Amino acid sequence: MHPKARIHADPVLEVDQFDCLPDSLVLLILNKVEDVRSLGRCSAVSKRFCGLVSLVHDVYVKIDRVVAVDGDAEDTLNLSSPKPRNIFSHFLKLMLFTIIKPFHNMRNPNGNGRPLFAQLSQHSPAQVLRNFTHIRNLRVELPSGDVGTEEGVLLKWRAEYGSTLQSCVILGGTRVDRRPVGGEHEPSLEDNGSMPESFYTNGGLKLRVVWTISSLIAASTRHYLLRSIIKDHPTLTSLVLTDADGQGTLCMGAEQLKEFRENQLSASACSNRTQVPACNMKLKYAPYLELPGGIALQGATLVAIKPSTEGSNGGHTSRKETDAFISGAFDGPFKVAVKALMKRRTYLLEMNGF
Repeated sequence: MHPKARIHADPVLEVDQFDCLPDSLVLLILNKVEDVRSLGRCSAVSKRFCGLVSLVHDVYVKIDRVVAVDGDAEDTLNLSSPKPRNIFSHFLKLMLFTIIKPFHNMRNPNGNGRPLFAQLSQHSPAQVLRNFTHIRNLRVELPSGDVGTEEGVLLKWRAEYGSTLQSCVILGGTRVDRRPVGGEHEPSLEDNGSMPESFYTNGGLKLRVVWTISSLIAASTRHYLLRSIIKDHPTLTSLVLTDADGQGTLCMGAEQLKEFRENQLSASACSNRTQVPACNMKLKYAPYLELPGGIALQGATLVAIKPSTEGSNGGHTSRKETDAFISGAFDGPFKVAVKALMKRRTYLLEMNGF
């Protein structure tokens, strides 16, 4: 008599379909994530994700608050507090940043159990990004603009840097009003295409000089703070440092990053910033501009800045390239304002380096 054969059902093989995706596809998805917080959470999912996150090409870092140089938590800037009026004291507090908690859960892929990002609560972006080895496009956002302005005043700037300033454009206005679309405005009697005499006597020109110097100091300080990031990431081809207020943007492309690495940085002797070279400036002014969306800009001013010694660093840029940079510096109604101001009369100014 033959023993009864026992029939056993094959165990159900539970296959994680996500594991079937090739690393190249997962890396493509992670590149779309960009945000360093979310990437930190992804790294805590598995060893595979932890290894892939360090290979992403596109990273976005948002700074929530800034901490004093000595790391004293009591001196941490509160985002709800008024914006500091003193740009120098503001930047002295820009050395350490509080970024993200998810990275505390990341473990070293070597298997030693130690966190991949230890004690991150008060680390600078350079320290956070040090574990990303293939970054090509980096965007960093500060919690606020650097130049304090009165309520209703418009001030926006965009600067291109290599090892020093290559070009900068500043758009300002003494007042931004919201008016009903189609509302009528009586043109100023002084708007004959030239700068009115009152512009020189009522402090209008002095105010524009303050805007220009403050914006250049802000840009040069941001540039100085990027040294360690650029040094640690030779794969970088695009670097943008902006702020949540949309006030200022510093940008560096592949050629500018290369020029930064090949030339010695000229630091200012008085503070932690790059020295601003002697510059030629073109100022354009309109007492009133009507912009799309019912926006009215009073005292509209455009300042285009180029180093006087252009060509010694980074090569010479043509007028066409300069005009393209100026016209494309801002978006939305402010782009319309720039185009309108570019048609106005030009006033030439010179400024010594500082």
